[in-house]
Amino acid sequence: MDGTFSPSEVPKGSSQLPTFSTAAKIRVAITVVLFLSSTGINAAMLWSVTKKFQRKPHLRILLMNLAAADLLVTFVVMPLDTVWNVTIQWYAGDLACRLLMFLKLVAMYACSFVTVVISLDRWAAILHPLRVSRAKRKNKTMLCIAWALSFLLALPQMLVFHTVSRSQPIHFVQCATVGSFGAHWQETLYNLFTFACLFLVPLLVMLLCYSRILAEISGKMAQGRASAKSREVHLRCSHNNIHQIRVRTLKMSAITILTFVACWTPYYLLGLWYWFSPEMLTREQVPPSLSHVFFLFGLLSTCLDPLVYCFCSSRYQTGKKLAKASSVRMTSEWAATASNGLRAEPGVHWACKPGCAQSPKLAWARKEKMAESCI
Repeated sequence: MDGTFSPSEVPKGSSQLPTFSTAAKIRVAITVVLFLSSTGINAAMLWSVTKKFQRKPHLRILLMNLAAADLLVTFVVMPLDTVWNVTIQWYAGDLACRLLMFLKLVAMYACSFVTVVISLDRWAAILHPLRVSRAKRKNKTMLCIAWALSFLLALPQMLVFHTVSRSQPIHFVQCATVGSFGAHWQETLYNLFTFACLFLVPLLVMLLCYSRILAEISGKMAQGRASAKSREVHLRCSHNNIHQIRVRTLKMSAITILTFVACWTPYYLLGLWYWFSPEMLTREQVPPSLSHVFFLFGLLSTCLDPLVYCFCSSRYQTGKKLAKASSVRMTSEWAATASNGLRAEPGVHWACKPGCAQSPKLAWARKEKMAESCI
């Protein structure tokens, strides 16, 4: 797991060598399908981002880095797993063993950390919409930190992984961590640290960000319903479109968390079981087919991430266009109210004439317009 539990690792204390079983063959076939699918989907995502997000540089850089992280998993983890399951043992030598295990963990860290950066960006866009001008620079900084941490935290892989050979019953070479730790608890501690960085910490950050977004949007929706009952001039078209954007943001947040949990929870639960009870392999407490399925669930995230983030972002762009069109219609319908002290202003639906006091409702409309433009 996470580069510390390889598909063809020799079970400790076992006299039997791994074989290219039927379950392993199915795993290889599905991995090839995922490889082709992920390559096509992420390539399409990169093309879509460069064409459709020219006016959203802070969003474009996030989606491009997400695609890069997913492609790193696609071109490192998937081919490595496929070839390793076919060859059973390790033929590439000690240097390749250390380097590939390092790159494998870098790819997995990058996927998790870029997802965290996207969550932080959305949190900032909803809670601090007036700071949109800083979003691109801030996102670049966070992405640099995410990639730097990915390489830094994966460095121990170069030390703990090495080639291990055995001569009985036949000569067999494997890339494993056997002998790298003085005691089993040390290996378990290292694996738990990796598990926390790859899964627990990103999940907690995502939950905190999206729960805060949920609270903010719920509060705004409650304010909108309350203001609809007031006697002030209320822009129902604009309010309805903002409401739709908020609902779509909530759905996107829920899908993001559910995708992350659904793809990675089974994978890491099996890893935790193995780390605390490594004899489960020799006692066959877990069917090999189950471990294959859980691993494939993790790889599935490389195909789902582009669909979740890019598709939802495209839907959001469509919603913004509809909101803009309806606001134009609304302006013409309410033009007659200009004689009462209100006039239309580009960018904000209503503004006071010079010398007239601006109501809290109009100030709220200005802020909502800015928030809409920077999610």
